[in-house]
Amino acid sequence: MTSITYVLPDGTERQVDAEDGESLMRVALQNDIPEIVGECGGELSCGTCHVFIDPAVHGVDPQSNEERDLLEMVDSATECSRLACQITVRPDLHGLRARIAGEE
Repeated sequence: MTSITYVLPDGTERQVDAEDGESLMRVALQNDIPEIVGECGGELSCGTCHVFIDPAVHGVDPQSNEERDLLEMVDSATECSRLACQITVRPDLHGLRARIAGEE
């Protein structure tokens, strides 16, 4: 199991144990993390699993062109923006902090 911390928009932190191989979105849904909706089921078509990840964190899956294109349509997107459905949990992500963007 890999420990992941979700930081909610109000600053509340929720640490969960994540199964390696799952997406950050699926882990959030399984652990009832509010604000992560996953409306499209992880099909890279909605942006409702928008999180901020420190770009200095090593081991995070690189952004695809499709993810980058979708994030360009999100008003609150920054250089730290990622879609949780596109990040796969692996042991080298132990301790990762994903700050949830909140409602768009």
